[in-house]
Amino acid sequence: MSQHHEDTFLPVQRISFALSKARHLLTADMDVELAGTGVSTSHIGALLLLYVDLARTSAGLSRALGVDAGFVTRLVDRLEQQGLVRRDRNRPDRRVVNLTLTEAGRDLAAQIAEIAPTVLNRRLCSFTPLEFATLCGLLHKLLDE
Repeated sequence: MSQHHEDTFLPVQRISFALSKARHLLTADMDVELAGTGVSTSHIGALLLLYVDLARTSAGLSRALGVDAGFVTRLVDRLEQQGLVRRDRNRPDRRVVNLTLTEAGRDLAAQIAEIAPTVLNRRLCSFTPLEFATLCGLLHKLLDE
């Protein structure tokens, strides 16, 4: 017997569609603002996490971004090729590879930290403070944080 029926599935489908569409709109807006920097929205999470020191390794980025290790490896490879990130072996435990931003990476991350709020504010400007707080609370609840 099927667990999904039209009357229960469609509202969930609409929520999934709305979340996906919101993400795509924000991604498109951010990509426009990042044009000419050499990075896309898939890079900014890693750059900002490294910039504010919330992650120091690929495993840390993987956990924080909620993506698999293979994605992070490819992402760090690209950022390293662009001269934005450096990999360094940890001295006490050489199995651990620390990630650090280069000077160019720090400069770009600082620029992104200024751009991102502007992009988000354009999309969220019609929200009241209470609506914004409610949205944040509901998203955290959805993410089980």
